[in-house]
Amino acid sequence: MTQEKNKSVAARKPRADAERNRLRLLETAKSAFAVRGPEVSLEDIAQSAGVGIGTLYRHFPNRDALIAAVYRNETEQLVEAARRLAQGNPPVAALREWMLVFIDYIATKQGMYPALNSLASGTSDLYAASGTQIRESIEMLASRAVASGEIRLDIDPLDLLRAVAAVANASAGNSWKAAATRLVDILIAGLKIESGNEL
Repeated sequence: MTQEKNKSVAARKPRADAERNRLRLLETAKSAFAVRGPEVSLEDIAQSAGVGIGTLYRHFPNRDALIAAVYRNETEQLVEAARRLAQGNPPVAALREWMLVFIDYIATKQGMYPALNSLASGTSDLYAASGTQIRESIEMLASRAVASGEIRLDIDPLDLLRAVAAVANASAGNSWKAAATRLVDILIAGLKIESGNEL
């Protein structure tokens, strides 16, 4: 019985190691592409992640596959944050916190623009898929907040994110993040229903 259990653990270990390597490569690549652009060598990324180049190629057969995977992983983390915040926070607080997470997502996307724009297949499919996931997340969080009776929302929930993204697109450097954070608080305050009154 113990032998069988040891075999089962041994069989699972490589998969766990492989997933850790994959996630480490994605995090390392995200930073590398943001700082050094799409020209950074895959060998440098593998070395910085502490794995061999063969390990990188087993997960990501080419540069485009790695760039796309980094972007998809960031979107998946954003979507997962919406679920996590919805489960552990009051509705309006969850909406606000997720919009702050969205600011970090936009910052990462900005840093990766040169790499994303280097994709041979373009970004249309990638952005379309992420757009659907982001819309579903903001709609879920906004619906919960409206159902709580604390806010009133007469616009498309996605317009809240468009407003935040507009601040990012209109500003240079990282100074926009502070302005975007203030905008989130202004938006949430403007949506709140005062006790006994609907705004």
